[in-house]
Amino acid sequence: MREALFIKQNTEKWKAYEINKPTDPDELAAAFIAITDDLAYAKTFFPQSNTTKYLNGLASTFHQDIYKNQKEKSNRFATFWRYELPMLFFQHRRQLLYSLIFFLVFTCMGVLSAKYDNHFVRLILGDDYVNMTNDNIAKGDPFGVYKSTSSGLMFLMIAINNVYVELRFFVMGIFFSVGSLYASLMNGVMLGSFQYYFFSKGLGIQSILVIWIHGTLEMSSFIVAGGAGLVLGNSLLFPKTYTRMQSLKKGALEGLKITIGLIPIILLAAFFESFVTRHTEMPVWLSIIILASSLAFVIWYVILYPAKLNKSLSYINTDH
Repeated sequence: MREALFIKQNTEKWKAYEINKPTDPDELAAAFIAITDDLAYAKTFFPQSNTTKYLNGLASTFHQDIYKNQKEKSNRFATFWRYELPMLFFQHRRQLLYSLIFFLVFTCMGVLSAKYDNHFVRLILGDDYVNMTNDNIAKGDPFGVYKSTSSGLMFLMIAINNVYVELRFFVMGIFFSVGSLYASLMNGVMLGSFQYYFFSKGLGIQSILVIWIHGTLEMSSFIVAGGAGLVLGNSLLFPKTYTRMQSLKKGALEGLKITIGLIPIILLAAFFESFVTRHTEMPVWLSIIILASSLAFVIWYVILYPAKLNKSLSYINTDH
């Protein structure tokens, strides 16, 4: 994008920030994020221009208001999860929606394949897992696999694996988004066949109450990571007014931020799987509370809160 076009697209927003600086802490932080994003772009592509100097000065005034008498590092950490990450969710909501749709379609493919092909479950999950689970079902403990390893070791193994899977969703997006869709295909088909297996054994509802204690956060994170991969891939496919390299840098940075932001959720899911899911005898009401709370958190943090935050930012731009 040329500097003149960059200035034309953003001048009114900058002037609004300069003349009517918001006093509400949430609005002030949201405005600061928007300014620093523009400043980062200007520093990258117009490092010696007056535009960069102007934005640097504007960002400095906001910085002083937000961080005065506080430690910058700790506040930057909190600001990322409170403002920056949710705004990225809103900005790339279409990619997140596409990732969800594809994942659901691939999961349905796994269900149908398992239903109409008796060998499909073994092909996807492996003979060892199926045989072990069949033995556990015969013993009256169908989810005994979650009790087979010490909680601490299990947490470490699951956390490492799930962070790897999440990063794979994102990094494979570099292959023009097709790579992330492939990762979604593999995980969606596995989930579908896995879930159908338990329903075919008459353990469908019980499997939901047990497995989705951790699965809600885990699968949600993978879907969002798939969306981050689409952000990366689409930056190559659809550069818009940017050069392809500029678009790729921007998409890679924003997709990486989304991916890194998911790590605490991934770790919480691993904690649930290692320390909570193993208690298959827990009351149904407790399982439902954990499931509902996890789902409500995902919907709020990824969809509702970002929309509310964007509305506040839009109010600053138009009415102040």
